Amino acid sequence: MIASFIIIFREVLEAVLVISIVLGYISKINKPEFKKWVWYGTFAGVAASFIGKFLFDFLIGGFEGQAEALFEGFAMLIGAVLITTMIFWMAGQKKIAHELEKRVDVYISSSKKGGIFFLVFISIIREGIELVIFLTAAEFASESLGWLGTILGFVVGIGLGVLLYFGTIKFNIKTFFNVTSIILILFAAGLIAHGIHELQEGGLIPFVLYPLYDLNSIFPVPNPLNENSAIGSILKALFGYNGNPGLIELIGYWVYLMGIISLWIIRSKVKPMNENFNVKTANNEKKMEAS
Repeated sequence: MIASFIIIFREVLEAVLVISIVLGYISKINKPEFKKWVWYGTFAGVAASFIGKFLFDFLIGGFEGQAEALFEGFAMLIGAVLITTMIFWMAGQKKIAHELEKRVDVYISSSKKGGIFFLVFISIIREGIELVIFLTAAEFASESLGWLGTILGFVVGIGLGVLLYFGTIKFNIKTFFNVTSIILILFAAGLIAHGIHELQEGGLIPFVLYPLYDLNSIFPVPNPLNENSAIGSILKALFGYNGNPGLIELIGYWVYLMGIISLWIIRSKVKPMNENFNVKTANNEKKMEAS
């Protein structure tokens, strides 16, 4: 539940921020006739994401046995790679709103309504396809995501985005993305370990010293060191905790984790995106500067 909430909340909020920025800028320059193309792109992107989810589920249903293990393993590894690239892409965007507004300005000045449509459509479908892969990989890893976390992720993400658009609240986007990025890095490390295990089950990678140790047998279920306990199951679903890992799984987990954390620390020294995000405030300030 926690993993699905964080993943969905972050992806939905990113998509809503894009829509809010584009709509806010269109309102600022008083071109309301372009707003409908933002919504066309939004609805088309959502529809395409659902179609992608259907096709992905259909593809999954065609695998059994060893092929299924290999598919699940590669899905987890791809999910980890996408999470990692998403984190570092967001960290490198210093002025997301400014870049989006520049692109919107180009399309509007040349009367390219299709440009507005595809700008929003691609942004939405990118988040949607990422969600499909993330959640599929998370489901493979934890067996159950929980509908409550999924619903809350959508509701809170959309709700916060709407509040930001109407200027009801100010939001420290830097802190939000930093905190969620750390959680997602730990989640991606777990996907790496789980993916390696599935590839071992599929015969692509050999088992070496498996299990390396077995805390599940040493400690009873109420103990948090047992992955089947209440706390252990949460740690397993969210951070990829494993009470009886193999050597290669453990190496994969820690090599990824230490490598990404090192890169994250280096990248964080570069000043990231604007501290506060408020669409209306930003637009009003620019309007005053222009006048």
